[in-house]
Amino acid sequence: MPLTSTGELVTRATAHRSAVASFNVITLEHVEAVIAGAEAVHAPVVLQVSENAVRFRYGRLLPLARAAVAAAERAAVPVALHLDHVRSDALLRQAPDAGFGSVMYDAARLPYAENLAATRAAADWAHAHGLWIEAELGQIGGKDGEPPLDAHAPGARTDPDQARAFVADSGVDALAVAVGTTHAMTTRTAAVDRALLERLSTALDVPLVLHGSSGLPDEELAAAVTGGIAKVNVGTALNIAMTGAIREFLATHPEAVDSRGYLTVGREAMVRTVAAIIEALGPAPAAPREVREPAGS
Repeated sequence: MPLTSTGELVTRATAHRSAVASFNVITLEHVEAVIAGAEAVHAPVVLQVSENAVRFRYGRLLPLARAAVAAAERAAVPVALHLDHVRSDALLRQAPDAGFGSVMYDAARLPYAENLAATRAAADWAHAHGLWIEAELGQIGGKDGEPPLDAHAPGARTDPDQARAFVADSGVDALAVAVGTTHAMTTRTAAVDRALLERLSTALDVPLVLHGSSGLPDEELAAAVTGGIAKVNVGTALNIAMTGAIREFLATHPEAVDSRGYLTVGREAMVRTVAAIIEALGPAPAAPREVREPAGS
């Protein structure tokens, strides 16, 4: 199936008061697992490559991006490719030629005026090059070795009036909002500030994005979607699933040396996690299904 765009999937989800799941990928096994999990529940999905993941891959975007595009084009459900948490303008400028249809530009660490100026410049460039762009306002925290963030601290959450002005002045297509979640949570104990989310949904006329979603139990994921979230970002949950499965495999097979053995169980664990999270988000618009030709035909 041809690569689709994040903007198209989010627009469709917004129209149906649903959300598209967006998973951060680091390895080819992540890519394959996300697509297989989405296919298992017949749902569209977004593959996200973060600046952090690019740094892990020796600073090279293309190898993982090319693999993701190739896998997406063989998927039986719509798949989009999104460049996540970009702080480097040089990396931003690589996105279109690498197959990305969207980017999340992250200047949220900066004071408001600087965040706005940097995001406005990024949005202008992105739109001129056909990219859908997401930004962040508020303090979600937990990325790139940042100290743990108190999601309940004064000023940590996104202010609806400030968000309305930021969206209007920056020209972004979607906004990631801080409503009680934190990146890199390894326990599912977070809760969405539902009253704030309702105010943000009323105040803004662009789709809302939830980061740090691995920390939410199923009922909170569903509540976030009901409250107006149209794109749900997940990363840590996949790493928990993969690492746990590999640890168990190696503990019971101490003689194993072939990486395919433990990578297989790690990938299968991520497939199950992807499918479960997508289902927790609630009904989504039906994804077109591709009929594949038999191998060798």
